[in-house]
Amino acid sequence: MNDAASLPCPIAPVPQADAGRLPDFIIGGAPKCGTTSLHFILDQHPDIALPPDEVNFLDADDPINWPDFFFVRRGTLDWRDPKAVEWYKSRFALPSAPRMTGEDSTRYLFSPAVPYRVRDLMPNARVIFMLRDPVKRAYSQYWHDIKMMRETRSFEAAISKNPSIVACSTYAPHLRLWFDVLGRERVHVVLFEDFIAHRQKTLDEVLDFIGAPRFDAPVQQDWFNRTFYPSSTVAQRGLNLIGRHIARQRYRTHMRSQITATDRLLNRLYQNWFHKVNPLLLKSTRKPPMAPRTEAFLTGHLQDRNRDLSDLLDRDLAAVWPSMRI
Repeated sequence: MNDAASLPCPIAPVPQADAGRLPDFIIGGAPKCGTTSLHFILDQHPDIALPPDEVNFLDADDPINWPDFFFVRRGTLDWRDPKAVEWYKSRFALPSAPRMTGEDSTRYLFSPAVPYRVRDLMPNARVIFMLRDPVKRAYSQYWHDIKMMRETRSFEAAISKNPSIVACSTYAPHLRLWFDVLGRERVHVVLFEDFIAHRQKTLDEVLDFIGAPRFDAPVQQDWFNRTFYPSSTVAQRGLNLIGRHIARQRYRTHMRSQITATDRLLNRLYQNWFHKVNPLLLKSTRKPPMAPRTEAFLTGHLQDRNRDLSDLLDRDLAAVWPSMRI
């Protein structure tokens, strides 16, 4: 990806035909549950288009979801305003003029403000959430954070210091709020495991839900955002001691209309480090095993955090998720 393509989209004039356009559907999370793959597949539908990257608009002022969106500049808090609706609309001013548009933002599920914002701003939009075995999802997020240069600690230390690892595997209370605010008819839940095992059936259900004609899922290039693992975990974590400061610059210009020379320089530094230095050790496709004691802790704790999720979804999740069987 080149520098220009990777910069967050500044506020730009919206073509008159799309001046009032907002998305018809939202893929709202959770991280490491297949949302990028679903995004890619839906974007190949002849009647649907999505912005190329995650939008992360409706929760842009949530410091728990997105601490990297907050900066202090000359002693003043610089934060992103989710009331900047014209910027949001500009992301859907797409040249193909599709019949339907959607967006993908992987942490909407976890911000209590977002369901109310969706209800008020887009009263007819539908929301899709993808969920995964909570223990496997948490471990996958850790390795993704290693890849993205955000993490420098062991998985055990990360659990104790990075609340999002556990929080993003906590589905039940957040889903309950979305159901309460939007109504169940506007929220569709997809299990990652169903998506992998029965892709066409799962896709048909998603298309029926958003009101788009069915089409055949693409056969190739349907898996994106795959995590590669370091050949030396200790060395990669050491490299990330430098990389984590550079990684924060990735979001420096998100939703900003004015991009300075300093912003461009820092973004170029991020791109060069991420694409040239960071991959030097990311060569393995085999995930290191989780320590049994750590897995036992997460299994018990996340079961309690997701208590009654099977009843909420009207499905026996123990039949799908190994961590729910114990």
